[in-house]
Amino acid sequence: MDGARERSSPVAEPSRGHPVPSGAPRADGTEEVDLEEALREALNGDETAFRALYRDIQPRLLRYLRALVGADADDVASDTWLQIARDLGTFRGDYDRFRGWSTRIARNRAIDHLRRAGRRPGVSLPVEEFPERAGARDTETDVLERLSTEAAIALIAELPRDQAEAVLLRVVVGLDAREAGRVLGKRAGSVRTSAYRGLRRLSEKLGERGS
Repeated sequence: MDGARERSSPVAEPSRGHPVPSGAPRADGTEEVDLEEALREALNGDETAFRALYRDIQPRLLRYLRALVGADADDVASDTWLQIARDLGTFRGDYDRFRGWSTRIARNRAIDHLRRAGRRPGVSLPVEEFPERAGARDTETDVLERLSTEAAIALIAELPRDQAEAVLLRVVVGLDAREAGRVLGKRAGSVRTSAYRGLRRLSEKLGERGS
């Protein structure tokens, strides 16, 4: 489980959608990893499989944590992966559930970090830290498309915290509403509502500014 603190190692871009079968070609010539299979092997103690999970989830997690704790994201991510490695044997579920479980650990570590630092939890999203969207497309497809613009990225930090976090979890981390709800301790319907309201507000603001 030595991937947790390998900050300088290459990190693959996060996969989008469901895991693909092992052996499928990637744009860089390497092979895609069947993440469901990697999870099963990691649960049986395979460190190579665990690193495959790390490479897929870490970019999403870092971007999410940067929105929560800023420059301290690397340290919080390291603490997160140490706990993931320590508690991996207690996990039950598929890969989508694993992403949600990992994100919940990251969020708890971020909140603990902010409390120790005497800072209130919030969302601060520098433009340069926001990635291209990830995850399944929702009914707000048009707004998601427009979230890649700098105007929308800057505006997301102005959303109420519940809306901002819902949008971050759905768009940045790529969780579905149910898993995002588990992370936030809310019902899936509440997360959908918060994400919808946030995306609608972003859309309105973009319209007001002529984007």
